[in-house]
Amino acid sequence: MDIKEYFARISYRGSYDKPDLATLTDIFQHHIRAVPFENLSIHCGESIELDLEATYNKIVRKKRGGWCMENNHLLSWVLKTLSYNVTLLGAKVYIPEYGGYADEIDHLLLKVVLDDKSYIVDGGFGMAYQMWQPMELVPGTDQPQTPGVFRFLKENGVWYLEKVKRKWVPNQSVSTSHNVEKEVCRRIYLFTLQPRDIEEFRAHNTHLQTAPDSLFVTKSICSLQTADGVRALVGWKLTEMKYNYKDNMDLVETRILADEEMEKTLKEKFNITLDKKFVPINTSQVSMF
Repeated sequence: MDIKEYFARISYRGSYDKPDLATLTDIFQHHIRAVPFENLSIHCGESIELDLEATYNKIVRKKRGGWCMENNHLLSWVLKTLSYNVTLLGAKVYIPEYGGYADEIDHLLLKVVLDDKSYIVDGGFGMAYQMWQPMELVPGTDQPQTPGVFRFLKENGVWYLEKVKRKWVPNQSVSTSHNVEKEVCRRIYLFTLQPRDIEEFRAHNTHLQTAPDSLFVTKSICSLQTADGVRALVGWKLTEMKYNYKDNMDLVETRILADEEMEKTLKEKFNITLDKKFVPINTSQVSMF
């Protein structure tokens, strides 16, 4: 780990000699605004590896993004290098279309212990469900953040993460009330505090990029948190969301791109340049917002 090279990648110029919550939060926010959540490798004919050197080379040196097993694995290495107490955890993501959680752990997240308090750090969920700050691991307490109100629930040793979404309004009809989505609570994932090893994710890492019914095979996804919201390219649809635009509403703009706009959009909106030919896809009905 070349910590200075990593900091240059995420444009972090703050101090890092003291492993405290403020520093952790600052580094984390720089990471999610610099490193996209993306699965473009699958749609460029590349494989996604869990080897730390490969992940470091991809994200830091090639300025690419990654999915949870890449982003959070790299973050764990960064934080351990800075003397944080970090544990890998595994989660099962909620699938709204099926009304339930995944059968097996399919998401990697981090637990960080600071001053006898535990925090969940997850820089690899992306889209509008990406937390912007480490969340204290306490059940039943609303933890408001810019993207919305997050909270943990706990039942029989199992932790549940959910988010209350604000209403949102399309840009072209700000005053049209019937186009405003209702404020809803959305389940995100469940997890336990059982420590995990990266080896436990290898089989699922392969499954997610090869199974015909995998969300990541049926959708090309690239999302990046911004200073005031999130932008995402799913298939050919570019969505830009501005959080808390007015009166507890998020402003959403979408447009469909032509194939010839893809390369330029990835570079300008996500700072990504791909080595191989990218073939966008969106055949799944699963909503990303």
